[in-house]
Amino acid sequence: MMRRWLYRCFERYKFPSLEAYYRFLLESDFWPLERLQEYQLAKCRDFLQFAYSYSPYYRRLFDDIGFSPAGMTSLDDLKKIPVLEKPVLQASMDTIQSTYPFGRLYRSGTSGSATGRPMAFYRNEEWLSHHQAAMYRGHSWYGLERWDRNGLLWGYNIDPKKRWRMRLFDFFMGSHRLFSYKRDDVERFVRKLDKDVYLQGYSSMIYEVAKRMNREGRKPKFDLKMIKGTAEKIYESYKAETLRAFGRPMVSEYGSAEAGIIAFECPCGQMHINMEGVVVEEENGEIIVTNLTSKSLPIIRYRLGDAVVLADPDYRCPCGRQHPVLLEVTGRIGDVIYGKQFTYPALTLGYVFKNLFVSHRLGLHYQGVQSRKGALDIRLEQSDTGYEPLLRAELEKYFGDDVEVRILYAQELHDGAGKLKGFVSKMDIKA
Repeated sequence: MMRRWLYRCFERYKFPSLEAYYRFLLESDFWPLERLQEYQLAKCRDFLQFAYSYSPYYRRLFDDIGFSPAGMTSLDDLKKIPVLEKPVLQASMDTIQSTYPFGRLYRSGTSGSATGRPMAFYRNEEWLSHHQAAMYRGHSWYGLERWDRNGLLWGYNIDPKKRWRMRLFDFFMGSHRLFSYKRDDVERFVRKLDKDVYLQGYSSMIYEVAKRMNREGRKPKFDLKMIKGTAEKIYESYKAETLRAFGRPMVSEYGSAEAGIIAFECPCGQMHINMEGVVVEEENGEIIVTNLTSKSLPIIRYRLGDAVVLADPDYRCPCGRQHPVLLEVTGRIGDVIYGKQFTYPALTLGYVFKNLFVSHRLGLHYQGVQSRKGALDIRLEQSDTGYEPLLRAELEKYFGDDVEVRILYAQELHDGAGKLKGFVSKMDIKA
């Protein structure tokens, strides 16, 4: 009871709109698709009207293209608005930002792990609370309450001066966090899990802790209702290691600071799009997101940079929810592997290793590194157990003899400093 009381007091202070949004999202969870679409259209129309009224950037843009939010009759009308690219968002932040006099704004930002350029901005309270409510709705699918105790793996090497503020925030949120990857710290973190109800954090970090537990033969006495990986792709190797360590598979939450909660994996294993908070479009295999609560910094038709696969519109999940399904987040778009003559999207590596798993049940944990044109290092966590011919045959399907590949075994892929990138380029673009 004390844990619940502390959380509720903090929620009323930090997220005053959260309770109402959470109750609404529980109500709309099993709405028919037609009702969800009607709600989404009305919410989108109101949001775009707000952007026109208070964002100088969008007022000018809508006038230039002759777009009127009030005249929207379907979400297809969104396509009249140009896609917002990340460099444009960064360069035009001051004019995109809303002039509405919000009572409270919260500083937020992105890590810049994909682009190398972190981005800071302010979120209005509705945006922040709706984000939390959408996350908690996903948690409720696994029998969780908002105030349940949880372990949090969300970045290790944090400035010690900032830890006290983070510890205070975690105290009210019922979380305990791993701040370093030292053996003793990991041991302390794992021991505390016996009092937790769920574990969440970067997918690669959950994997690292699970791997260490399995390697040491540990069988802790805890019963976690959910293991949630976010901010990174969940590889097949992650799933197997997590299931072995914790007795539960890792489920996925997909989103970003600027785009909000985009989708959450249900107990049937399908990623349901958060229609009440975002509009998702797919163009040439790439996701375009409109965040319907981002009033302080309107995020409209934003190119997030991920390659995705959407389910057929007629697909209905066995769980009963009619929110559209996101089948797969394949990887980041934009990074390029340079061959001797041609270039290849870095997410090609994702297809290579996915094919190995689908065809041979071979789940390898990898990272591609390129230091010079026409050459590529594939760093594998696993030792050489005779599967190199299968891997090379798959690589040849995509690269032929245009890329010389060196395979490095038994590599430590994660340095404990944050997100793990599937591909790292160390070469000058002009090379």
